[in-house]
Amino acid sequence: MERQVILNEKHLELTLKRLSHELIESHNDFSQTVLVGLQPRGIHVVSRLKETLETILKNPVLCGNLDVTFFRDDFRRRERPLIPSITNLDFSIENKKVVLVDDVLYTGRTIRSGLDALLTFGRPNKVELLVLVDRRFQRDLPIQADYVGKAVDTLISERVSVEWKETEGADKVVLFTKE
Repeated sequence: MERQVILNEKHLELTLKRLSHELIESHNDFSQTVLVGLQPRGIHVVSRLKETLETILKNPVLCGNLDVTFFRDDFRRRERPLIPSITNLDFSIENKKVVLVDDVLYTGRTIRSGLDALLTFGRPNKVELLVLVDRRFQRDLPIQADYVGKAVDTLISERVSVEWKETEGADKVVLFTKE
């Protein structure tokens, strides 16, 4: 299995800083905006964005985690049962601008599930999508990110993995061929 690093630690850090500045351009002080990371991998992106945004803005940014397990369209079709993660939205999204965050956008199905799950918590004023990596040209659904860290063209036989210090020991984005 050949592994190609498409974002190393330094490039990943720069990408997250750029995304933070793009968010600030659109949302100013975040008084009416919240970040919601999709479990399990989007929460790492949100954590890093929150850290960067709060350093720049010098004020707190509301962030939450959203589990989409029971909203997936393949929930009952899997051979092994899916294990849900924790949802942590301890604030209201009613009339707020919500930035939904995930690590990799591929078919769009996880994002669709995230939108369904999000709407069970209220009606936001606006929902935007931020992804660290956009695997273009592979969509099953007409979903497009508003903020993209890195766009990559991949084959169906390839996979993109975002690795974090906290879980895999190093920050990087890797492209590899599935076996």
